Amino acid sequence: MKIVSKAEAVSVIRSGDRVFVQGAAMTPNELIDALCERYVELENVEIISIHTEGEAQYTQEPYCKAFNLNSCFVGGNVRKGVNTFRADYIPIFLSEIPLLFKQNILPLDVAIVQVSPPDNHGYCSLGVSVDVALPAIRTAKKIIAQINPQVPRTHGTGIVHTNQIELAIEVNRPIHQHEPTEITEIENKIGVQVASLIEDGATLQMGIGNIPNAVLSNLNNHKDLGIHTEMFSDGILPLVKSGVISGEKKVVKKGKIVSCFAVGSQKLYDFVDDNPICDFRDSGYTNDTARIRRNPKVTAINSAIEIDLTGQVCADTIGSYQFSGVGGQMDFIRGASLSEGGKPIFAISSTTKKNVSKIVPFLRQGAGVTTTRAHVHYVATEYGVVNLFGKNLKQRAKALISIAHPDHREVLEKASSERLIEK
Repeated sequence: MKIVSKAEAVSVIRSGDRVFVQGAAMTPNELIDALCERYVELENVEIISIHTEGEAQYTQEPYCKAFNLNSCFVGGNVRKGVNTFRADYIPIFLSEIPLLFKQNILPLDVAIVQVSPPDNHGYCSLGVSVDVALPAIRTAKKIIAQINPQVPRTHGTGIVHTNQIELAIEVNRPIHQHEPTEITEIENKIGVQVASLIEDGATLQMGIGNIPNAVLSNLNNHKDLGIHTEMFSDGILPLVKSGVISGEKKVVKKGKIVSCFAVGSQKLYDFVDDNPICDFRDSGYTNDTARIRRNPKVTAINSAIEIDLTGQVCADTIGSYQFSGVGGQMDFIRGASLSEGGKPIFAISSTTKKNVSKIVPFLRQGAGVTTTRAHVHYVATEYGVVNLFGKNLKQRAKALISIAHPDHREVLEKASSERLIEK
């Protein structure tokens, strides 16, 4: 590994290269910005990533003339670009993104990552974003890194030796943080509903945000919960400290918090730093349905943009507008349903902030079906919980209407009658 300037580090990237960029809290923004500065001399450079933080200049003028983003999960910083001619999106399960690299479907010329300083044996850590970064560095022809002493050194498989890194720069700044925000009354009501479904000894999967945090805040009287998830945030910390989360009933990595990435506050990053309880793996490991189902009572808590009266879930588009991505939702929904005593759960507020119902007669035109109606079991709002498993279309509609916002139930009942009865 050779320590160089930013300009020299990105000088190995050529026109026509396919370049992977590490994402989430670990986004290597200094190297990305340095690469974007070369836009005049480069052309047709393809960027591959999941959600990233920062400006993502490569999707903006004038940089997008040289760079094409092929995103596997869309975040706010690239949303505009993906929904125009400047970039595009690959619908794919998080569990299968590693296969794009391993099977040379999208062979990588360069991988750009952010890592910890090397240990005494020369190994750097990929920090809190191992997910698809690990298969990327294992298959890319060249690795460029920015070495940052503020990167947490995580346990698991997310390591890379300095001998594998061609060029590196040194930076010293905090990785990206997301501070928890105050839980609203509605979010807490949803949290109470979902918490009532969680049994002692369950293995949890949850995402980031106030609803997952609301669920976790209502689990203080539970026992021997475990974590096997694609990501986690600050909400688990009090439960680990109190012993509610022990992992003692898990089958896969008993006693460990298994995840492929984490995003949260500095407090969270201090917790995972050199903590052997945390086991970070690539998404092909964490999101493997066959592995997920081996744990007992897997309880998967996911969100949705809208759910139609038959149970179809749209979680990644608003109509034809690509809002986020398929991600790992189906990986865990299916894994939970196959787990002994497992519970796949969708937890949503009944309406948007503009009082638009999230339970709808039909998904919007152009909407993607993230999770099929055959996979959906539990749906929770602030008005209750229903289980759609085994229910026919009329029963599903009736159940979902019962947990919709009261202001919208009459319209939904009329739509249900027209759709399902008066055929």
